Amino acid sequence: MEALKAVLLLSGGIDSPVAGWLMKQRGLDIIPIHFANYPFTEKEPEEKARKVAHLLGFSGLMVKDLGSEFARIAKLCNHRYYFVLSKRLMMREAEKITKELSCRFIITGENLGQVSSQTLRNLTVIDKAVAMPVLRPLLTYEKQEIIDLAKKIGTYNISSGREHCDALGPRHPATAVKEEIILSEEKKLAPAID
Repeated sequence: MEALKAVLLLSGGIDSPVAGWLMKQRGLDIIPIHFANYPFTEKEPEEKARKVAHLLGFSGLMVKDLGSEFARIAKLCNHRYYFVLSKRLMMREAEKITKELSCRFIITGENLGQVSSQTLRNLTVIDKAVAMPVLRPLLTYEKQEIIDLAKKIGTYNISSGREHCDALGPRHPATAVKEEIILSEEKKLAPAID
């Protein structure tokens, strides 16, 4: 029987490789995608993603640059909603790829409380951007548990260092967004967001 396939949103950080590894242990065939943020970040996150994908046996890493779209969100929308809006964009892009590659799921390394924007309310609004199921195997993990797993699987040293995902993000992001507000903000981005 052929393994179910899933697209993994693979950043240059500690969490997403661990999330992908956990789901691979459950029998999913992992296809990694890295959303770059050029020119606002350097190549380091992409290089980290390539190294951990190779180490963990995730084949076919795809890299898509969303820097101009992230910049439009930062410029045109209420900055407090940047993380929710940018994650909804990434989910839509990931969903397109899941359909093209006959995948069944999207996997992320998000978990509650580590980043102030990663709340249940925000994640619920993020998920509504797609029809595809989103798997978050690290949702309730403590940071130290994730670090310990990253060390165990050999990704910690590669993934350590400065986080780049917040290059355009606000200092004080919204933690309890309402879907209607986010939909209104997304209208400011039309026609770029489908």
